[in-house]
Amino acid sequence: MYLKARCLQQGMGLPAAIFVIVILAMVTLAITELDADSAESVVFDVQSTRAFLAATSGVQVGLNQLFPPALAGNDCTHAFFSASPSLSFNSAGLQNCTATVSCTLDTVNGEQFFALVSEGRCGSNLDLAERAVEVRVR
Repeated sequence: MYLKARCLQQGMGLPAAIFVIVILAMVTLAITELDADSAESVVFDVQSTRAFLAATSGVQVGLNQLFPPALAGNDCTHAFFSASPSLSFNSAGLQNCTATVSCTLDTVNGEQFFALVSEGRCGSNLDLAERAVEVRVR
């Protein structure tokens, strides 16, 4: 009788174990994908911030050329702007970043404004980030 009862058992342990292993493998794969996406997102965020800071630095250099300290002001015909300068940065935070600065003169309701536009770029290929900053001064 003991042998007959043992033959009737169908064994549910192996299919259950395989099911649990497959589910755990899928959860592990999903967590790994989320971690990789998170790391990639951080890289893009850092590059974007660096590009914004490069563009801001370009505007500041342009403002310094337009309104030099303790000197008479210039205009958009200054040699710095006529060459459509591309500034390269060597500081630790902005390495491999550039900023291109342009200047135009706008008249609004009879008042003249200088419009400085700086386009910052950091990285290359897939890690390229670009940001633009525009400042109007008079």
